[in-house]
Amino acid sequence: MTVKVAIAGASGRMGRMLLEATLRDPACTLAAAVDIPGSPFIGRDAGELVGMASAVAISSDVDAAFAVADCLIDFTRPEGTLHHLAAAQRAGKAMIIGTTGVDAAGKDAIARAAETIPVVFAPNMAVGVNAVFRLLDVAARILASGYDIEIIEAHHRHKVDAPSGTALRMGEVVARALDRDLETCAVYGREGVTGERPAQQIGFATVRGGDIVGDHTVLFAGLGERVEITHKASSRMPYALGALRAAQFLKGRKAGLYDMQDVLGLR
Repeated sequence: MTVKVAIAGASGRMGRMLLEATLRDPACTLAAAVDIPGSPFIGRDAGELVGMASAVAISSDVDAAFAVADCLIDFTRPEGTLHHLAAAQRAGKAMIIGTTGVDAAGKDAIARAAETIPVVFAPNMAVGVNAVFRLLDVAARILASGYDIEIIEAHHRHKVDAPSGTALRMGEVVARALDRDLETCAVYGREGVTGERPAQQIGFATVRGGDIVGDHTVLFAGLGERVEITHKASSRMPYALGALRAAQFLKGRKAGLYDMQDVLGLR
C-alpha cells in the first residue's frame, strides 16, 4: 500500500518541491495539501503549483488533512510546525519535521509529542548529508588531536535562522565524537581582537546570499594539512526525497522520536 501524505506550506519553495516529489513517487499518494489561512492558493489544485494534476485542493484545515492522510510533512516555520504537531496528536497521526530554527522549548514539545505519535525530526533530510554526518563522526575521532575545527555554511538570502540546523547538527556530531560540550566550546563568528584560538573551540561561519540552496563544509585544520568534508545541494529535491523515505519508514511505526539516521538504518 502507498503512504498517504499531507504536505504543509504547500505554496512555499520547499512545499512545491515536496508536491512534485510526492506526485512522482509511486510509493506515495498525495492525500492533502495545507497552506496558511488567506493564501491565494486555497481551493486550487495543488498539482497546478508544479505543472501537474493532483485532484487535491489546497486547504488551510490541518485537521481535515490528517483525517485523510497517514502523515504530514512539515518544512515550515517553528510556530506553524508546533500548531500542526498539536493537530497530529489529536488525530494520532505521524509527522515528518524538517523545520529548522526550532528553539529548546519547541524541541521539548516535539519530544513530548513523540511519546504518543511517531515523529521523524531532522535538521536535514538529504541522504547525502546524513552520510556526511557518519563521515564526520569517523573523521573527528581520527583527527581528535592537533586539528582545529571550523564549520562553514552558506544559504540563500531568504533563510531566517543562522547557523543552519544542518551546521549545528554537524557541530553536535563532531563534539560528541570528541567528548566536548558544544554549548561551551562553540563560537559563532569572530570580530575584533579575539586572541589566539583555543584548541577545543568549534567555530561556525555563516554566509547568506542569492539563491544558494545549501553548502556545508567542516574543516579540520592541522599543521601542514587540511581535511575538508563538504556537502553541496544544487536543489531542494534531495530534502524532499529524504522526507518521503521518512514517510515510508513511519508507516506502521510505533510512537517515538526518530531522525534520518534511523530512517537510513545508520544506528
